[in-house]
Amino acid sequence: MNCRAESGKYICKLFHKCYHTCRITVTDIQIKLLLSITKPSKLIFAMKRAKTEENCVKPEQSMLLRFCTIFKLIKFSHTIFSFPFAVMSAFIAAGGMPEIRKLLLIIGALVMARSCAMSFNRLVDAKYDIHNPRTAYRIQLQDMIGKTNLWFFTISCTILFIVCAGMLNRLSLIISPLALMVIFGYSYTKRFTNFSHIVLGLSLSLSPIGAWIGITGRIDAAPFVLAFAVLLWTAGFDIIYACQDLQHDIKTKLHSIPKMMGIKNSLILSSVLHFFVVITLFVFMYFTNLKYVYLGGVVFVGLMLIYEHTLIKPHDLSKINLAFFTVNGIISMILMVATIVDISIFR
Repeated sequence: MNCRAESGKYICKLFHKCYHTCRITVTDIQIKLLLSITKPSKLIFAMKRAKTEENCVKPEQSMLLRFCTIFKLIKFSHTIFSFPFAVMSAFIAAGGMPEIRKLLLIIGALVMARSCAMSFNRLVDAKYDIHNPRTAYRIQLQDMIGKTNLWFFTISCTILFIVCAGMLNRLSLIISPLALMVIFGYSYTKRFTNFSHIVLGLSLSLSPIGAWIGITGRIDAAPFVLAFAVLLWTAGFDIIYACQDLQHDIKTKLHSIPKMMGIKNSLILSSVLHFFVVITLFVFMYFTNLKYVYLGGVVFVGLMLIYEHTLIKPHDLSKINLAFFTVNGIISMILMVATIVDISIFR
């Protein structure tokens, strides 16, 4: 059997598997590509076979698959960037372990806010994502989920976010629409400004402010200092991450700091922002009376940020994922743990 026939046989099996497990429609499988490497009769047979076994997939399996696909689409694992700052803010505001009910509501509100913001972003950015090799896979995932289902997920998470905020206290409920305006608005910023990275930082910086208000029911200065550190930190690493999209941004006429300043100068700016992150975290001690364990955590953050910037070179962006996700995930978690331990020991 020749190579073309073998390829056709394999693709038909793959088609059958995809349709059988994921309920992907025929158009999602790129029929033209299939027909280029296999006979139409074999493809039709695979389609019919998949159709006859469609009922073998249990509804609960299909629903679970869609949820798993949604979590992959919105990169649920990236919640680790904002989650630790909300938790540490809640511990500081409570002066120790917060009330479990309030802590769970804060975490719930955080997860819902991020989920609705990310799914909304995928919906409104689809026309750009399809042309970017780094993000083109998102379109296939959206096809598997269904646009209507993704909108339903977005609206549901939005409502649940407001419900969680309302169950915390009145002030949290009042400011929840303002938070939604910021996190939804971010998705449009690359269309008209180079400073979308700052808006993303603002979006994540709302987590420690919201957590503080959720615990205390009032507005204080301390969470805004921490929020400023989160803003600078996020903007800094997002500038690094955006460097890999420079050519795509130029082609699609989207805006970014790497497009405005070039990769070399953008990396310098990112370093400056991260330098002020460490300074701001030191200043945060003045507002909260945190002591030596937290101080050790801040020193560790500074060292990790230095390491992050050694990974990325203007001529070599191959380690962006390591710098973006791994290093920053460690930074946020270590700072949270250091803060909680500090509060447990010295208060």
